[in-house]
Amino acid sequence: MISKMKFNSFNQPSSFKTRRIVSIGECMIEMADRGDNIMTMAYAGDTLNSAVYLSRINGPNLIIDYVTALGDDPYSDAMMSFWQQEGIGIDWVVRLPGQLPGLYLIRTDNTGERSFYYYRSSAPVRSLFDLPETVNLLDHLVDADMVHFSGITLAILSYPARDRLAESLEKLRRGGTRIVFDGNYRPSLWPSPDVARRVVTRFLSFVDLALPSADDEDLLFGDKSCEAIAERMHNLGVNEVLVKHGASGCFISHEGLQTHVPVIKQVKAIDTTGAGDSFNAGYLSGRLAGKTPIDAAHMGNNLATTVVCYHGAIISRESMSDLMFSPH
Repeated sequence: MISKMKFNSFNQPSSFKTRRIVSIGECMIEMADRGDNIMTMAYAGDTLNSAVYLSRINGPNLIIDYVTALGDDPYSDAMMSFWQQEGIGIDWVVRLPGQLPGLYLIRTDNTGERSFYYYRSSAPVRSLFDLPETVNLLDHLVDADMVHFSGITLAILSYPARDRLAESLEKLRRGGTRIVFDGNYRPSLWPSPDVARRVVTRFLSFVDLALPSADDEDLLFGDKSCEAIAERMHNLGVNEVLVKHGASGCFISHEGLQTHVPVIKQVKAIDTTGAGDSFNAGYLSGRLAGKTPIDAAHMGNNLATTVVCYHGAIISRESMSDLMFSPH
């Protein structure tokens, strides 16, 4: 077990080079429609996508574990094998006999914008922090330096499971663990917008760093500007807010700094799936390395710009070789 050192800022102590990140969420079977009745299969999910890119960028400087529930089927086996190949820990993945992971279909238009079609209502992750064998997963968060989750994570949990997670995150934050949240509002996963607003607002009070998307916040809360999003979140106790704004870049609000960071290199997007997730990984990598929010935002923009030039939420390692960890 790694010796725990809590930290209240992103400046990395010189005596402590390895940090433990825990991501919570769902990985699904991804089927992408390539036209002419051809589908390609992969494995993806918002927090998992970010975890993979974090691992690739940081290598052994981070220990990354994924907390979720899967079935005991061959596809769940293949998912876990893929995670291990990407350097992501699987010790805290619960396998539920007789169950199957969720699945989603992607269709992209000629601008690279995508539409999703989900088949996940009975996925094993719906039992996360609910069944006796999954409630104990919360104990795994205690040694984490950072916990990362999303609005999708919250949407798929039961009401009792959300309560358990909220209690755990509140305690962790008081102990110095940094809590990172990506809004990722998906209306189809929630019973109503009102429920989503109440749940997200509750959890924001435990968050140190929020990584919302402008479109999602407008849809859910009616915020018409990045400044309005940041103000609402700061009023709930969030210290650092980074609002993603697609191809135009992002907006940072942190300790008196409020600025827009544009995307320097404009590209023609082929597939925007995973763009926000990869941005999160780039930004977090920069902040964990002690970079300023602006420099970290450039890292996020750079990675997302690379990802949208390829199909799928998780692109090949070769496609981002110049952005990956190098011991030299």
